[in-house]
Amino acid sequence: MDLRTMTQSLVTLAEDNIAFFSSQGPGETARRLSGVFEGVREQALGLEPALGHLLGVAHLFDLDPETPANGYRSLVHTARCCLAHLLHKSRYVASNRRSIFFRTSHNLAELEAYLAALTQLRALVYYAQRLLVTNQPGGLFFEGDEGLTADFLREYVTLHKGCFYGRCLGFQFTPAIRPFLQTISIGLVSFGEHYKRNETGLSVAASSLFTSGRFAIDPELRGAEFERITQNLDVHFWKAFWNITEMEVLSSLANMASATVRVSRLLSLPPEAFEMPQTANPTLTVTISPPLAHTGPGPVLIRLISYDLREGQDSEELSSLVKSNGQRSLELWPRPQQAPRSRSLVVHFHGGGFVAQTSKSHEPYLKSWAQELGAPIISIDYSLAPEAPFPRALEECFFAYCWAVKHCALLGSTGERICLAGDSAGGNLCFTVALRAAAYGVRVPDGIMAAYPATMLQPAASPSRLLSLMDPLLPLSVLSKCVSAYTGAKTEDHSNSDQKALGMMGLVRRDTAMLLRDFRLGASSWLNSFLELSGRKSQKTSEPTAEPMRRSVSEAALAQPQGPLGTDSLKNLTLRDLSLRGNSETSDTPEMSLSAETLGPSTPSDVDFLLLPEDAGEETEAKNKLSPMDRGLGVSATFPQGFHPRRSSQGPTQMPLYSSPIVKNPFMSPLLAPDSMLKSLPPVHIVACALDPMLDDSVMFARRLRNLDRPVTLHVVEDLPHGFLTLASLCRETRQAAELCVERIRLVLTAPAPAPAPPPV
Repeated sequence: MDLRTMTQSLVTLAEDNIAFFSSQGPGETARRLSGVFEGVREQALGLEPALGHLLGVAHLFDLDPETPANGYRSLVHTARCCLAHLLHKSRYVASNRRSIFFRTSHNLAELEAYLAALTQLRALVYYAQRLLVTNQPGGLFFEGDEGLTADFLREYVTLHKGCFYGRCLGFQFTPAIRPFLQTISIGLVSFGEHYKRNETGLSVAASSLFTSGRFAIDPELRGAEFERITQNLDVHFWKAFWNITEMEVLSSLANMASATVRVSRLLSLPPEAFEMPQTANPTLTVTISPPLAHTGPGPVLIRLISYDLREGQDSEELSSLVKSNGQRSLELWPRPQQAPRSRSLVVHFHGGGFVAQTSKSHEPYLKSWAQELGAPIISIDYSLAPEAPFPRALEECFFAYCWAVKHCALLGSTGERICLAGDSAGGNLCFTVALRAAAYGVRVPDGIMAAYPATMLQPAASPSRLLSLMDPLLPLSVLSKCVSAYTGAKTEDHSNSDQKALGMMGLVRRDTAMLLRDFRLGASSWLNSFLELSGRKSQKTSEPTAEPMRRSVSEAALAQPQGPLGTDSLKNLTLRDLSLRGNSETSDTPEMSLSAETLGPSTPSDVDFLLLPEDAGEETEAKNKLSPMDRGLGVSATFPQGFHPRRSSQGPTQMPLYSSPIVKNPFMSPLLAPDSMLKSLPPVHIVACALDPMLDDSVMFARRLRNLDRPVTLHVVEDLPHGFLTLASLCRETRQAAELCVERIRLVLTAPAPAPAPPPV
């Protein structure tokens, strides 16, 4: 169904329902139902022309006609999903409103929640229109004045988000993903309660499991608490929450569902310098120094995974590197004999926002990769921020990559073909390690497979990043805190030492007796909270006022006047308070250990990636499609008269709206690397998600490589969230997306070797 037909059908149904419920007398329920359908009609009529405007120019921002994907398309798709749900619900109400089995309160709550979501989506579409006229022509990222960027973010972060984390959670994704997202959201808000009470270790995970009952049965309460957590808790909380997957119990369950491999060894590479031959002249060598940034020389941990036991993998030299307190060395179950060395090797960098997780979190799908590719895989356990900010992780990953190239025989590979693979932050490290290898003059990998990579760590607005308002896995405030931690900026610290101990080690050092005790106490706590909640509902009439957290978000919004309330304190913040910090902070910025010569030239013409000469005609077409009113809009322009998006009731967001100048370093934001550096990259295969806030990172990076005549492919999967690789066994859609990543790695590993250069005449 096209957008115009969908909107007209929804408006017709809304008007029919308005007429019916308006005739039902002065009852409160009938009044609210009539009011919500009036809101649906108003928002749908206002949204339709704005969506049509974006659809008219969205194709101008695609990588090519075969890859119709960018943030503008994603916003339109998300809004259509919301409209489709409201259309379905309106039809249901129109057909069943006279039935004695019609659940009035449930359907009213559903309609109010999706009306709130539609209102906020309309605000995002207006923001996208402003970006369309404010950005450089043809660009997806805003590259204008830093004051305008801060002004945009200042307004954006005040938008209400709770409606997307309650009943509407994950409505834009494939239905198979939604139960998992609901479980994660319930666990997150329950975990946040125990984190506030300074509880540590397995008691958090165990108690959270049973004290989450009220969040499971009250979506509005869950959404409001989810919004509070994402806006206000620091990076240490997210590190602790994401590291829950490192618990031995959970990791063991995940490994049970994965392939069984012969080799899974955690190795510790000694911090000793070694020599590598230069690619241009193998008779010359370059010294690869151990990681030095911030904490000095230290070992680098890598995990070797191999489906078969191959030659070299059981050698004494490799066994001497096995970490003494590692998880497993070899799974020795009968096999006829050692397999020969594979001609291929995969070097993997895990995701986790540079602040969380290890190779253990990603081991289940890496085992499947090792089986399907028939090649050994090493996954690097690089140091994490904020304790080890940039460039420590890059130094460790580069050191491990060079060590693997030099000692591939120990890893069960001849090293003929080497592929770098990573997801999210790991995708960023794939690009930067390859760039650093080229800068050092050593062997560059034969190809890169990056899944939903982060290529721009600067807080620049883009249409896909507007989706972070509703993304349960990548909220904007969380992204900002992770980037700030990675850059080495001072992060807010409201936690004590016990809270910081909530990392992986704190979660695995509690014994079974403690776990069982927490299960027993947690179950009792859940039952008490459930009974308390039930009693509170039965006594609602005796309470003079409703508890703020228990009040429906949509109900609170409907009770407000037409103008936005509660925003005065936010509007009184000056631009100076929230503006980007300038060069005054550069003295505290950690610098790369590479020399200026290594970085290569960085002239303005090299870095101007937004102005694409071959697309000049399309850029003019995009501008010509804008109305005179649109051309006059700026980031600080108001919304259309009569429209007011809903503002957050959680107070000012504790999110840094500034960025350190170091984010422009090409080894942190490879999208900003000069042409001379990007030309050194091997073939690149990117697998992105259409509904990922990081989608525009992939589109723009692929476009830059395409304009430099570098081999690059971009495949965009539909209806899946960021991080689908860790959900590979969840449903058919995630399995297919993971298989696509394997296919791209296989393209690198099976590509024919380049023909030797002809002898000089």
